[in-house]
Amino acid sequence: MTDINTNQEVTATQGAPEKTFTQDEVNRIVTNRLAKYSDYETLKAKAEKFDEAEEANKSELQKALDKANKLQTELDDLHKRDEIRAVRDEVSQTTGVPSSLLTGSTKEECEAQAKAIAEYKAQTAPAAYPAVKDGGDPQLNVKKSTRDQFADWLNSQD
Repeated sequence: MTDINTNQEVTATQGAPEKTFTQDEVNRIVTNRLAKYSDYETLKAKAEKFDEAEEANKSELQKALDKANKLQTELDDLHKRDEIRAVRDEVSQTTGVPSSLLTGSTKEECEAQAKAIAEYKAQTAPAAYPAVKDGGDPQLNVKKSTRDQFADWLNSQD
């Protein structure tokens, strides 16, 4: 059995004869291939320049994108501030607490602060204004001169 296998292998290799090349044929093949890539250095230089230009454009594009992102962030911040100011003004109008005293960023926070401020004011405010002898009437027309009023006061001190 081994003889049959060996014979088949020999027959398979004999069916495809091995090709050999002369030195001239090898030189011609190499020359043809080298001619195909003769402008390799020129193309390589052009490719490097293209890559540099593309990188520069990418840098400009990246700068523009960074600037656009920065401006968008600033715009978002301004919109957020306007929303917070509107919320504080609304709560101020409904509660009577000045909006400058409110520091919350949501309506619920501002309402809670306004309620706390109003409660504090109620606890610390005097119950009533002090009594004034003449009733505190600013429209009171005094017919006497200042000198006469002073003299009356001085006489009343006895």
